[in-house]
Amino acid sequence: MSEPLRRCSICQALIDEEDLFCANCGTEAPHAPHDSPADSALVSTHNFTCQGCGASMSYDASAQSLRCPFCGSTHLDEQPDAKSLSPQQVVPFAIEREQALAAMRKWLGQGFWRPGDLASAAEVAKMTAVYVPYWVFSARTFTYWTADSDSVPFGASGDWVPVSGQHAGEYSGLLVGASSALSPRETAEICPFDLSVAVSPNHVDLENMVVEQFRVQRKYARPLAQQAIEQREAAACEQYVSGRCRNVRVNVRLQGLTSVPVLLPVWVMAYQYRGNL
Repeated sequence: MSEPLRRCSICQALIDEEDLFCANCGTEAPHAPHDSPADSALVSTHNFTCQGCGASMSYDASAQSLRCPFCGSTHLDEQPDAKSLSPQQVVPFAIEREQALAAMRKWLGQGFWRPGDLASAAEVAKMTAVYVPYWVFSARTFTYWTADSDSVPFGASGDWVPVSGQHAGEYSGLLVGASSALSPRETAEICPFDLSVAVSPNHVDLENMVVEQFRVQRKYARPLAQQAIEQREAAACEQYVSGRCRNVRVNVRLQGLTSVPVLLPVWVMAYQYRGNL
C-alpha cells in the first residue's frame, strides 16, 4: 500500500491529511494535491457497529454469528457504506484455542481475593479470536535533560546539586491501541507482541475472522506515543545522574516519527461462575 501521508520538510514526521502544521515541530504543512492518495488506505468491508459497547468490526456475516465478541450483544447494525483503514501488517494467531483456555484458567487461579474454586468451577461461555487494531510508532530522539543529584561537591552546604546533559535515543515497535471496545489501559496490558512475525494482510484470511476496525485516528494516537517516548527518555536520562536523583525534566525533540496500522491477535473470552457471567 502506498504511503497516504505527507512528511514534514524539517523533522520528517508524518503529517495527517487535515493537519495545517506539523504536530512535532510546528512547521507549516505542505499543501496536498486534490487527488489525495489517502483514499487508497480505505477499503469497503462488511462493517457492523455494536449498540451495546460501540465496537466497530467487520467479518463475513455468512460465516460468523452476529454477536459482539466484546460484550456479547446481538444488537449489531450493519454499515453498508462504511469504509475502514486497511492495515499494513498483521500478526497471525500463534496460540491455539486450547492454549488460550489453559492460560485463562491459570490466570483465574491466581490472586488472593479470588474464590479458591474459581479456576476449576468456572465454565467458558464464549471464546472468539479477534484481530484488534494498533498503531506501531517509531522515532529517533534528541533530549536535553536536567535533574537534581545528591552527589554534592565536598564542602557544599546543600543536599542537592543541579545537573544536566543530553541524550540521543531510538525507539521502534511502540504500540498504541486503536480500539473502540478496549480501553487504553486494556490495550496496553495485553502487550507486548512479537512484531517480527508480522505478515502482509494478503497472507491472512481476514474475511472469515472477526476484525475490529480502526477507531482511534493516527493524529489522536500520536500524542499518546509521544507521551510514552518522553517517559522512556526520562528513565533513560536518569542513568547519567550519580547517586539519588529527583526533579528529572526532559525536553525531547522527535525526528522521523512514523506509524504503521497493524492488526494484532487477541482471544476474547467470557466465563460463568455460579450462575454469573
